[in-house]
Amino acid sequence: MAAEGSAKKKIGVLALQGDFEAHGKALARAGAEAVEVRSAEDLQNVDGLVIPGGESTTMWKLLEEENLLEPLREFGLRRPIFGTCAGAILLASDVSNPHQPSLGLMDIDVERNAYGRQLESRIATLQPEGLNGDLEAVFIRAPIIRRVGGDAKVLASYQGNPVLVGQGRHLVATFHPELTSDTRVHLMFLDKVP
Repeated sequence: MAAEGSAKKKIGVLALQGDFEAHGKALARAGAEAVEVRSAEDLQNVDGLVIPGGESTTMWKLLEEENLLEPLREFGLRRPIFGTCAGAILLASDVSNPHQPSLGLMDIDVERNAYGRQLESRIATLQPEGLNGDLEAVFIRAPIIRRVGGDAKVLASYQGNPVLVGQGRHLVATFHPELTSDTRVHLMFLDKVP
């Protein structure tokens, strides 16, 4: 990225399904330019990408329909991706409950809806590594990261389970940082974007 005072980092937000608008607003608060991504062509014009929460099976089907699976996988081999909730599921190596395909861009295994139904959604307080102070985390039908491979690093846990994990250029959260006014998790991702 260019020197201080130059152009903002341009971050795509996958805008097929889920709460992509909230991520766009959070990225703007964090100082980035948010761009909605709906095609392979859109991916060519961004420095990094956020895959929002939503319904992972529906999101996968939409990615197939829009011929975005391979372009997205190729993008992730070169550029940073931040996946939240359903986005974390899509970035995983293995997905269970039930099994579904994923992009395999991070060495993590994820169990879908592992905390239970919508009624089991909650707000928790985390103490993530690398962030000063507590972080409010909103969990909505959240997945659980069941395995973290050697190249991935747990940055925060809740009830003994990893909920914020980084691996190389990528970052996943099983909670929704876009639903609070705290931009520190988005800033953590922006630090990974060249």
